[in-house]
Formats: sequence, C-alpha cells, structure tokens
Amino acid sequence: MVNNKAIRDFKRRLCVAEHENERMQYKAMTHDRNLPLEVRRYFESKLNALPKNSSITRVRNRCIITGRSRSVYRKFRMSRICLREMAGRHELMGLYKASW
Repeated sequence: MVNNKAIRDFKRRLCVAEHENERMQYKAMTHDRNLPLEVRRYFESKLNALPKNSSITRVRNRCIITGRSRSVYRKFRMSRICLREMAGRHELMGLYKASW
C-alpha cells in the first residue's frame, strides 16, 4: 500500500528533475555580481515564477512501504521499522536479523 505522502513526494521529485536546469541557470544569473542589478532582478523574478515544488529542499526521503519520513535508510529506501520486520522474515536478500 502506497501512502499519499509518498505519492506527493514522488511528484515533487519529478518536478525537481523537470526544472533542475532552469533553476540552476537562474540561480547562477542572480548570484553573478558582474551583471547589472536590473538583469539580476529579472532572473530572480523568473526564479520565483517556477513552481515551489521544483526546489530540491522540498523533497524528503520517505519509506517506500509506509511513507514514513523519519529514520529512512537511503540504501533500502525503507524506514527502520519496515527494514527490521522484513529482515526478521528473511524477505531482504543478503540481510537478516541477528540472533545469538
């Protein structure tokens, strides 16, 4: 079951990928001190016109199973809770819960 928050985060990732080049160019132009102030303000307004979700800071790592946002392991894209449960059931290849 995929959570709505995970779907929303996926859409944000698509938006970031779509507008990445534009955003980088506009940012570079706004920070260039050699350009006149009017030109820098123009590119700043272009940057502000981009969708908010196209910013990389809006993306959050989420668990692919539950949509949980905290304590997500990047390598597995799962939260610690799901990872522990699946490791205990031997559902993850090469990973198992230790017991001694």
